[in-house]
Amino acid sequence: MDERQALAAFGALSQETRLQIVRLLVVAGAGGMAAGALAEKVEVSPSNISFHLKELERAGLITQQRESRSIIYRADYDAFGGLIRFLMEDCCGGHPEICSSAAAVAPCCAPSGGER
Repeated sequence: MDERQALAAFGALSQETRLQIVRLLVVAGAGGMAAGALAEKVEVSPSNISFHLKELERAGLITQQRESRSIIYRADYDAFGGLIRFLMEDCCGGHPEICSSAAAVAPCCAPSGGER
């Protein structure tokens, strides 16, 4: 991930509704969630959820897939892994052992369904 991509991701996550959406999608795992269900959970209108989903997708943090009459949204775990790697690549002035506790959380974020 380059700096431009990281800035887009952080910009998208810096809004409360979008952060709530991402957290819901991470918990939903590989099954994802339909836009309507997301709108209900975060208590926003369908047009409002559509705007936020578009911003998250533009930042590369979520994906969408049509399933029958619904569009299912999923967290892009590879993108989140890239964002974490971007933050940690220059970790602690060349002393990576200082960052070992932060790096230890990475296994919980595997794309195997979002389980922790």
